[in-house]
Amino acid sequence: MDFDRLKELVFQNEAKIVLLVMDGLGGLPREPGGLTELESAHTPNMDFLASRGICGLLDPIAPGITPGSGPAHLALFGYDPIRYEIGRGVLEALGIGFPLEKDDLAARGNFCTVDEKGLVTDRRAGRIDTQFNAMLCQKLEEIKLPGIETFVKPVKEHRFVVVFRAPGLSDKLTETDPQRVGLPPLPVKPLAPEAQATAEAVNAWIEKAREILSPHPPANMLLLRGFSKNPQLPSMREIYGLKPAAIATYPMYRGVARLVGMDVLETGEEFADEISTLEAHWKDYNFFYIHVKKTDSYGEDGNFEAKVALIEEVDRHIPRIMALNPDVFIITGDHSTPAVLKSHSWHPVPVLLYSRYVRPDGVEKFGERACAKGSIGRMPAVNLMPLALAYAFKLNRFGA
Repeated sequence: MDFDRLKELVFQNEAKIVLLVMDGLGGLPREPGGLTELESAHTPNMDFLASRGICGLLDPIAPGITPGSGPAHLALFGYDPIRYEIGRGVLEALGIGFPLEKDDLAARGNFCTVDEKGLVTDRRAGRIDTQFNAMLCQKLEEIKLPGIETFVKPVKEHRFVVVFRAPGLSDKLTETDPQRVGLPPLPVKPLAPEAQATAEAVNAWIEKAREILSPHPPANMLLLRGFSKNPQLPSMREIYGLKPAAIATYPMYRGVARLVGMDVLETGEEFADEISTLEAHWKDYNFFYIHVKKTDSYGEDGNFEAKVALIEEVDRHIPRIMALNPDVFIITGDHSTPAVLKSHSWHPVPVLLYSRYVRPDGVEKFGERACAKGSIGRMPAVNLMPLALAYAFKLNRFGA
């Protein structure tokens, strides 16, 4: 449903919605007939909610399409990710609170490792610590381009943001990440004639960066992705009549939350800290987005056991959320990151929705195969927010 029509149905009340997103939650078995990471995990609290709620599977973008985290999250928040296509650079910049201006062009950067032939051997530079990252960013900020102001800011571990500021810059650019090791970083190419000058300027910056980083292995090169400018999206307050807050430790997800108008709450690094933040601000908001990052990180690292252990840790804290008595509690992921693939994948994501007003559908365990039998069925992730609003009695009847 389009936002203009949906706004006509919104009814404001004090009901509270909690959306818990375990990044990269969906998985695959390690062997034929085996269990996924979620199915392997001991999750008595999620299983209890599944047995009392409704379950299903979500397609973040469309069947068969492997999503990035940005568009997948926009879909969870109810924004059509095809219509509202947002580059990763903007999300990273907003995530660290960088004050993007109208003409700014942002890109997400990864420090990476290249060998003596210039071939990428590690796309994440061994996940260097953030302090080392910050030192490298200071060196990169010394690069000067004619007529263009540049900013290079650390994000976390191997990730950073570079912002180019000048009138007339274009975001119609290809990325430099080859997406696998054994290949050299790619040159930036224009995707439209008007982007030619911007591509040349960015490539010139990269060449200067290569010289600066060369003496600093494992971070002796960089990869740029998600060239983008800040769009002006309608906010969740405007569309849904909500007072929303985000609890996330990783900058990019704080960025996507800011993009849709959420207040971003300061929190600690552990999931237990995030729940403490939820408890401290429970009276202040009626929509809470809670993000867990390392389920995705462990999937990308191929660490099946660590992903299982983190899911179990999250499950142990579910009673603290339920003690707050949310009117609607949703647990899902933004996409699948199977450890056996070490990457995002196209597989649909399990979802459970708990409310006292659901018709329990007989699903007894929160897992991919069990959720496939649930009454939510398999639906686009963009439909999740209207469903949450309905169970919170925040939507009026459509038509006479």
